[in-house]
Amino acid sequence: MFLVSFIPLQPDAPMGTPGLPHERSDAARNRERLLCAARELVDEFGADALTMDALACKAKVGKGTVFRRFGSRAGLMMTLLSDAESEFQRGFMFGPPPLGPGASPEDRLVAFGEGRIYFVLENGELLKAAGAATRNRFDVPATKLSHRHMEVLLREAGIADPWVMAMSLTYALDPERIVDDVRVRGISPSRLTDSWRELITRLLKTT
Repeated sequence: MFLVSFIPLQPDAPMGTPGLPHERSDAARNRERLLCAARELVDEFGADALTMDALACKAKVGKGTVFRRFGSRAGLMMTLLSDAESEFQRGFMFGPPPLGPGASPEDRLVAFGEGRIYFVLENGELLKAAGAATRNRFDVPATKLSHRHMEVLLREAGIADPWVMAMSLTYALDPERIVDDVRVRGISPSRLTDSWRELITRLLKTT
């Protein structure tokens, strides 16, 4: 498995151009300035308000600059999520048990789902918007990596068809459903994590 991070588009620069390191430093500062403006828009008005036009206006840059940097609205959303996603990925791939290696497949699956639920609640609006802005939300790199991680653990636990079962569990962790359950239906996060634990426990008892 590979650690997936979202890499925004970088402005072109000719190889060997004098002062290139300085230009890259400027580009990094400009990128962070755009991301800060994007985060402010999301905090103030929600993810739906974050458009390329709104970001250009907020950051006081041309719309073309925003498109060159992020490529699309989906690219912008994924870039905003990249730091948090990378941290979560490091946790389940390399971190301490039970989320990371060293625990049983059952304990790791329980910890993964619990961690993902709280991750979604912290970043839910961006996750929903990123998924909606892509042609197929299940082709988002982080979703594909999560599916692969669960598939490996399910195979280790003896599940007969781990790929399909991992897809079923992916649906159970759908960001839009989790956010709706908590914010619209009033279900507490602890009820969701308890339900996830029971689901995994019952599932693996059948193997």
